[in-house]
Amino acid sequence: MRSVPETSQTLDRGLQVLLAIGSPGQVRGLTVTELAVELGVARAVIYRLVATLESHDFVTRSSDGRVRLGVGVARLQLAVRPMLIEAARPVLRALADQVGATAHLTVAEGEHALALVVVEPSWTDFHISYRVGSRHPLTLGAAGRAILGARRGTEGPVVTTSELQQGAHGLAAPVTGVPGLEASVGVVSTTVFDADTVGLAVLEAARAVSQAVTNA
Repeated sequence: MRSVPETSQTLDRGLQVLLAIGSPGQVRGLTVTELAVELGVARAVIYRLVATLESHDFVTRSSDGRVRLGVGVARLQLAVRPMLIEAARPVLRALADQVGATAHLTVAEGEHALALVVVEPSWTDFHISYRVGSRHPLTLGAAGRAILGARRGTEGPVVTTSELQQGAHGLAAPVTGVPGLEASVGVVSTTVFDADTVGLAVLEAARAVSQAVTNA
């Protein structure tokens, strides 16, 4: 019989707090009472967990009593980005060459979208250049809108035209299934996409990125 490894209940509960606050669609934060119900433990336990997490900047408590993720989580995200880039690049390379359009991985930074990886197709004569580090509001462009859609529980592809660049057509789908990661995979072109064919390719690429990150 294989032995079950010993775990820390306190650490497990602290991680559950972070996962609850950072779950997709959770933008308002949670109160101590809501967290107690979510985890099925006493409010006193949640108060101690929140106080510990707050001391390390992993959560913040605002004047309305809601607990939200803090900058400490952002620091961890920065440390994870090299792994995310490595996992996503081959997927984006295949997508860019399959579709014949510039492919990109975009992550959420607060209410802005940040282009983390960009891969241009290798065989086209003309394509749109997309700079790594480009930043724009989540409400503009397919990449940001796909992330916002995931917050509302929608995983389908999003199509936009001329929102970030005149004459540019974008299509993106969210990367789901990775706790704490808000990201999307998308393509951008000067020509209109076949929404069904390209939409399916982008959805499959987003799932492939999720799988690669999970297995990394």
